[in-house]
Amino acid sequence: MTLTLHQTFLPHTDPTASLVFYRDTLGFTVHNDVGYNGLHWITVGPAGQPSPSIVLFPPEATPGLTDDERRTIAELMAKGSYATIILATNDLDGTFNRIQASNAEVVQEPTLQPYGVRDCAFRDPAGNLVRIQEVSISPNGNRA
Repeated sequence: MTLTLHQTFLPHTDPTASLVFYRDTLGFTVHNDVGYNGLHWITVGPAGQPSPSIVLFPPEATPGLTDDERRTIAELMAKGSYATIILATNDLDGTFNRIQASNAEVVQEPTLQPYGVRDCAFRDPAGNLVRIQEVSISPNGNRA
């Protein structure tokens, strides 16, 4: 059996702001854009890669949540402690500077972590933590 990562979900609170961040700031491609009953789902992914992708979804569309659970999720999102995604780049400083220039909320400038990873962090418009790690890319396109 072979499993691969196909999609992951991140909540959004404003589809327009999320689209600007993921498409215009990060340079992702929009794979799908669906509205239904006043709610909005947007599927994005790195340019030139059909998979994996990120589905930006309205958390209020999650079935089975109570009103208290919806409030808790909204509070966690507002604090930026509900969801995280980690991206990779071979040019952390250049990537950081480009994203910072867009006025995205900087959480951490490029830093060498004690566990050996050099990374930076931003918040997307919904408060999700977006960490970006520096990785070496070999000539054949694989991570070294």
